[in-house]
Amino acid sequence: MDILKSLGHPEEIFNLFRFKMGGCRAVMPKLDYDSMSQTLRTCYVYLNQTSRSFAAVIQALDGELRHAVCIFYLVLRALDTVEDDMTIPLDKKVPMLTHFHTYLYQEDWCFTESQEKDRQVLEDFPTISLEFRNLAQEYREVISDICHRMGVGMAEFLEKKVGSMKEWDQYCHYVAGLVGIGLSRLFSASQLEDPEVGQDTELANSMGLFLQKTNIIRDYLEDTTEGRAFWPQEAWSQFAGRLEDLAQPEKLESALSCLNLLVTDALRHVPDVIAYLSRLHNQSVFNFCAIPQVMAIATLSSCYNNPMVFQGVVKIRKGQAVTLMMEATNMRAVQTIIFQYSQEILQKVSLTDPSRDKTLHILAVIQGKSTMSQSRSHHLSPMYLSAAMLLAVLSWQYISTAAAQAQGTGDV
Repeated sequence: MDILKSLGHPEEIFNLFRFKMGGCRAVMPKLDYDSMSQTLRTCYVYLNQTSRSFAAVIQALDGELRHAVCIFYLVLRALDTVEDDMTIPLDKKVPMLTHFHTYLYQEDWCFTESQEKDRQVLEDFPTISLEFRNLAQEYREVISDICHRMGVGMAEFLEKKVGSMKEWDQYCHYVAGLVGIGLSRLFSASQLEDPEVGQDTELANSMGLFLQKTNIIRDYLEDTTEGRAFWPQEAWSQFAGRLEDLAQPEKLESALSCLNLLVTDALRHVPDVIAYLSRLHNQSVFNFCAIPQVMAIATLSSCYNNPMVFQGVVKIRKGQAVTLMMEATNMRAVQTIIFQYSQEILQKVSLTDPSRDKTLHILAVIQGKSTMSQSRSHHLSPMYLSAAMLLAVLSWQYISTAAAQAQGTGDV
């Protein structure tokens, strides 16, 4: 149960309670599905089915930007599903990836041979492409261009491994940095953000790279078990003969050294993340961008020097995620959160870790660009937090009991 996992974190229990009681609507207002066409409603169904983390923040975006980003996500999800499907032979997959952007203008194109869990976005691609063609031209141009560039990059890495750290950056650029660049261009095209947001591709690229590297680091065991290799050989070859060897118990010390090296590399994008977020003006765009980034640094903090990366799944707590979602709504709060998690990582840096000096340096840079707010809820007194926790638990129990009684009455 989510509440049990947060017992040692009273603020999380309080925020879980607030979230359950409707606080989520402050960050994620409810959509008016009745005003949408049937095909657009179907697109939002697919969005909620395929997105583990982005569906909520996409649906909270303002105006027509919401639909543009929804379609952008689904187009790239379809493209990514082709890349991930190991049952499609390379001689078929490569041209599909490089020409995928052209399918956006083919009314009847679909692909029904995929075995992937998200195959519905390929099987019903005509619904997605129809809504793509209904978008304004400035949005269509961005989505088509990014889809083309991403497909070409994915095809390139199908036939080669991620070798050097530079190639890791390049791969992450193709699959995530381009997403950041495309989203930034959509923000500017909507006029909700200034033109410079869409023009500064370096900062936008870093936004994507930070998220992608975090996912790759966290998903080591899942990827290697399924035969996928995204950790760069330049990094893991310093510590093991094969990437999958890092999961062996006797290799734990070497595995943690490799893990910490990659976390340190991912952290170098955080100063760009701070710079990017500081330029945003629209509240819905800020929430959309900031929430995944603070989730990512919380995840990296959980992964750093953690043997569980090689033994199971590392996830942040539901209460932790809800707290981040509800708090990361302004720049000062985001800086405080980033400082907090950089401090957590700092406290875990070993005296013998090979990347220690680089880790300490980038953490110092990050903390220099972050400011601590003394008025933040993290500084509430323990007595207040304990009272809030007790209130939340008692209220939760009352609501659960009342709901059970109501259900029992309804069954009679």
